[in-house]
Amino acid sequence: MKVVLAYSGGLDTSVILAWLKERYGCEVITFTADLGQGDDLEAIRRKALATGASKAYVADLQEEFLREYAFPTMMAGAIYEGQYLLGTSFARPLIAKYQVQIADQEGAEAVAHGCTGKGNDQVRFELTYKALNPQLKVIAPWREWELRSREDLLAFAASHAIPVSATSRSIYSRDGNLWHLSHEGGPLEDPWLEPEEEMFQMTVAPEAAPDQPTYLELEFEQGVPVGINGTRYGPVDLMVRLNQVGGACGVGRTDMVENRLVGMKSRGVYETPGGTILYIAHRALETLCLDRETMHFKDLVALRYAELVYYGLWFTPLREALDAFVRKTQETVTGTVRLKLYKGNCIVVGRKSPYSLYREDYATFSKDEVYNQADAQGFINLFGLPLKIQALVEKGVPAPPMTGVQRD
Repeated sequence: MKVVLAYSGGLDTSVILAWLKERYGCEVITFTADLGQGDDLEAIRRKALATGASKAYVADLQEEFLREYAFPTMMAGAIYEGQYLLGTSFARPLIAKYQVQIADQEGAEAVAHGCTGKGNDQVRFELTYKALNPQLKVIAPWREWELRSREDLLAFAASHAIPVSATSRSIYSRDGNLWHLSHEGGPLEDPWLEPEEEMFQMTVAPEAAPDQPTYLELEFEQGVPVGINGTRYGPVDLMVRLNQVGGACGVGRTDMVENRLVGMKSRGVYETPGGTILYIAHRALETLCLDRETMHFKDLVALRYAELVYYGLWFTPLREALDAFVRKTQETVTGTVRLKLYKGNCIVVGRKSPYSLYREDYATFSKDEVYNQADAQGFINLFGLPLKIQALVEKGVPAPPMTGVQRD
């Protein structure tokens, strides 16, 4: 049997590689995705082969990750439970998609992942497998083996001569990519404790950020970010730049207790400097370019979109249909947003667009020639008519007799 393993080179997947060979007597092919996490991918590839993999695939998916997953989610305005910008959630379906492709290419019968039975990621991986090739067998070692802790994994690694960099002092569970860095576990399992400053890696503490604000002008074309301060960037370079600038200003930290799909609550701390800037700037541009009814309905769509992404339902007809709606709304979301970054804050201080629906001649508080304020009385009378009738009924005011109406 051949198995394609989603492989990061860390403690869990290094142990899983050897465990799969020992437990199933199978050939293991690894797949590692470069999502901008900053790892030495060639070293990971060599480690996989040294640990017993027959083949080790590595793919640079950074641009696809941003163009096809991160940016569409941002353009939808999707935020899970009002705080989480979904950086891990939309990374898993992309990794799983390539696992399935390699399994088809190599004639593998199974795929495997290193997710625990408590988390959301197991669902995100396996729903993707089901959507793209439901005939593949799924192996989830954390739901099968007798290993129950990090200490157990370290002992297994030592007994099988598996080189691992993790030690029992590695207290946080992290997931990083171009979009964000997440932190879970260790001291964070007590929701009352403030995170230690040493934990953060992408952002400085807001109080340690520069005393002078940093200004940015962020340019969008049909909802897609394309430039900073007059210079055009590709998706990867743009994201790297925003992460650097935002991180240096302490922007993008989130500490939340979220409702996992599997039913339990979990405390997570996220660093999303560039993503936070994009969400705020994009929303500011939409306030210029979208009409009220579209914008308000899009807010409803954003809630459902966030749930779909968080729950691992990326490859579904509903997500594709919502994307089609979002793309339509973005046709006029072109323009520039000016932002002030200061000690953890990202503040919109200007926005402009050739498709702006904002008209100063209508909105001004000064004298104007285009709006008759007396028109408002008739509008209010009609808009408030249901309220008026309800109040009359509650107060027992009888309706006047019908006159001049012929009844049959």
